[in-house]
Amino acid sequence: MLPLGPDYAVDLLPPGLYFQHPVEIELPTETGFARLPVSPDLFTFEPRYFDSIPETSPGAGFSGLRLRYPLNRADTLDEVLVVQGASYFRAIGQAMAYGLSARAVALGTGGPVPEEFPRFTRLRLHGEQDGAVRMEAVIDSPSLAGHLDMTLRPGTDTVMDIAVTLMPRREIADIGVAPLTSMYLKGPMRSAVSDDFRPRVHDSDVLVIKTGGGEEVWRPIANPARVETSAFLDNGPEAFGLWQTARTFEDFQDSEARYHDRPSALVEPLDDWGSGAVMLVEIPTGDEFMDNIVAFWRPLDPLAAGSEHRFAYRLSWTRAAPPILSPLPIRQSRSGREHDRPGTRRFVVDFAGAATGLSPDLSATTGEISGKSLYLLPDGRGTRMTFLLAPGDIDTVDLRLVLRDNSGAAASPVWLYRWTRARDGDV
Repeated sequence: MLPLGPDYAVDLLPPGLYFQHPVEIELPTETGFARLPVSPDLFTFEPRYFDSIPETSPGAGFSGLRLRYPLNRADTLDEVLVVQGASYFRAIGQAMAYGLSARAVALGTGGPVPEEFPRFTRLRLHGEQDGAVRMEAVIDSPSLAGHLDMTLRPGTDTVMDIAVTLMPRREIADIGVAPLTSMYLKGPMRSAVSDDFRPRVHDSDVLVIKTGGGEEVWRPIANPARVETSAFLDNGPEAFGLWQTARTFEDFQDSEARYHDRPSALVEPLDDWGSGAVMLVEIPTGDEFMDNIVAFWRPLDPLAAGSEHRFAYRLSWTRAAPPILSPLPIRQSRSGREHDRPGTRRFVVDFAGAATGLSPDLSATTGEISGKSLYLLPDGRGTRMTFLLAPGDIDTVDLRLVLRDNSGAAASPVWLYRWTRARDGDV
């Protein structure tokens, strides 16, 4: 652990089984910056794991770094940021456990060809200034070069101001800007995916979008039977993020993984990103050890070879509620098979507050909707909307629900969900 100002320290991470690519790391000096050479003297090798001290090969580098800060107690330097593997990084704020990750850029995620993973080849840490630390990174891959500039401010929420500059070596249509990577195994939308004692297993359960047109989108995440890619078209997005909405131990019943303490992450563009789409990629998984959810921004126009593009945004790691301003925020979504009606699935969406004088605007791309009902829950628990979907022989149905007042104005977020056929072929 090396000091980095009065409040920060840095751990340099050695190369290992999964992290073979060398990363040069530069630390501040009195006259500028110096590249720190890899040496076995920088690490402790426990005899129970190592018969001898490994030798350092020529050209070896570190695999990344870990930043420490007195996040929860003044006398303890807690981990606040880890940068390791490709261009991945993840952070936490107060009283959080590591969960979802971010990365500098994504290429070909969810597409028909293997994904390309640009990586950090050099990291430069600046000294602490006004309670913040700045990190720069060189990005490289066969398809592009780039630069990341991040200023990190830890706290109750840990907030990063990030600017990513990308310089394509070829035309790139499948770029992913400000990508977030998470895990979703199961939850109340389809708990039968995994048969274990826990009611929920996920790092995130909802994609939240605030569009440039002022619409608020609430999209529950799924663990589908096949890869599903969704595009939410927008112009000048205000924000998007992957949210962990359940926040009590009882929601997960997992004292080891602490899913209830894992952060949500919100991306807020700091300039106009123009036309494009927030993309959501959902990948099937049978366990909780694979990150199978990715969300990112994709510009409408491909990035031309030889061009330069800069994307500035704020990335917040938080335990707070989603930034929904609608009068009736969504509390939860649930679904399950209707056992006395084979081939039919019931959906339940609960809203905070009383939906007095409101009417549901519900639609489906295909299939048959029936049994619509909007009613108050007891003891002031809010309002419940429930309906049935009979998809027939169709394998995919996109559902859309919003509560409207008498003038037709939206009084709730827009609830979106993509139903897909279960692994056993049933609804």
